[in-house]
Amino acid sequence: MNKHIESISVFDMLKIGVGPSSSHTLGPWRAAKRFITKLKDTHKFEMVASIKVDLYGSLSLTGKGHATDVAVIMGLTGADPQTCNIDEIPTTVDHIKLFRRLDLDGEFTFDFNPDEDIVFNRKFLPFHPNGIRFTATLTNDKKVRETYYSIGGGFVVQEERKRAERKKIAFECFPRPVEKATDLLKFCKQEGKAISQIVLENELYLHTEEEINERFKQIWDVMLDSMYIGCHTEGTLPGGLNVRRRAYDSHLKLQKNTNYTDKYEWIKAIRSQEVRFREILKWVSCFALAVNEVNASLGRVVTAPTNGSAGVIPSVLMYYIVIENHDANFEDIKRFLLVAGEVGSLFKKGATISAAMGGCQAEIGVSSAMAAAGLTELMGGSPEQVLMAAEIAMEHHLGLTCDPIGGLVQIPCIERNAMGAIKAINACEMALDGDAANAKVPLDKVIDTMWQTAQDMNTKYKETSEGGLAINVAMADC
Repeated sequence: MNKHIESISVFDMLKIGVGPSSSHTLGPWRAAKRFITKLKDTHKFEMVASIKVDLYGSLSLTGKGHATDVAVIMGLTGADPQTCNIDEIPTTVDHIKLFRRLDLDGEFTFDFNPDEDIVFNRKFLPFHPNGIRFTATLTNDKKVRETYYSIGGGFVVQEERKRAERKKIAFECFPRPVEKATDLLKFCKQEGKAISQIVLENELYLHTEEEINERFKQIWDVMLDSMYIGCHTEGTLPGGLNVRRRAYDSHLKLQKNTNYTDKYEWIKAIRSQEVRFREILKWVSCFALAVNEVNASLGRVVTAPTNGSAGVIPSVLMYYIVIENHDANFEDIKRFLLVAGEVGSLFKKGATISAAMGGCQAEIGVSSAMAAAGLTELMGGSPEQVLMAAEIAMEHHLGLTCDPIGGLVQIPCIERNAMGAIKAINACEMALDGDAANAKVPLDKVIDTMWQTAQDMNTKYKETSEGGLAINVAMADC
């Protein structure tokens, strides 16, 4: 095996976390927890007298709107973004700000004033646009300093470890190593298997099938929860833009007085309707809007591959369940997520899933490609057609900028999830009707092109709120 091929689990591409951003919220949250682990591993945890956190680049420029400071605080308390009570986050943060005291990992209290100890530095560190540095001053006046980079999708790295030669460990030894789409297709042809089967066999190298099934059930449950909650919650999103939740109103018009008691009965109620083409578009958009309204309000969602694009995959999968196949079951959900996760990993290896590196093409574009691929396999597409669908979806997101108004994951981010979902479905249909054997643009080429486009894109269009809608539409105008 080529030890330089990075093996990425689908569960790294599909993480459960708290909104509104995987790179600006989940990443810093996890970085804070890693810093705590570092202090404990070096036996300096109990010697901490104070901690200062410096945010750099995009984390600084749009950190307030992305709740980066909130994420850092919660990470330092030791809270788990996957399991913590999200309703208690505002109370916890307000208490720390009021009393200027923080329980480090829930074990001991020290002075911490977020207004002074979390510093938003506008400058960029050279390694990555999303830099975060923790400095702990110990009781003996010595300091422990660690710098982390949130590289998108909740992934966190350190520069020296990224550049060092990786050790050969089990995680990097998938039996079917995949670096490019051509590698994936090669294994499918050699073994006569679908993409989901190849990906599953790699995952079985890391987890038992029971563990895999349980994790996929947890992921789908959070996805379904976020759609259900978003469709049943009205009001205005936090942050100052005064964006009214639209999924609630849209859902109210679509549900046609059907009766249900929970999210599973809700699925049956939607299935019972005779849905026309326009309503299909509205339902898919409604599902996508719902997820990202939950995300924008610091709710729990699944990075797919990021929080900002969390609505695309659930809405397309829901489309399959309530529109295309009323007999769909857990195995269909599992296959969809296996394929989607693998396609997402191809983009992470060959390009980026960070808007701070590649603009919104790295978020909505990748999520649309992932969703298109997953749907195409469920619709009976060949491995070639699956990869063709992913290519079509990304091809028509190339160059998409990231220019959030006020640094909030709301405008234009929420609507872009609906557009990405519709494009994914369309890409699937085009691939199923197309001649995949003679596709003019291979998926690997569009991934390469996306990375080249990312490098050519002006920095102000990469999640800095210094270009595009972010400067042409002021918060006061919204």
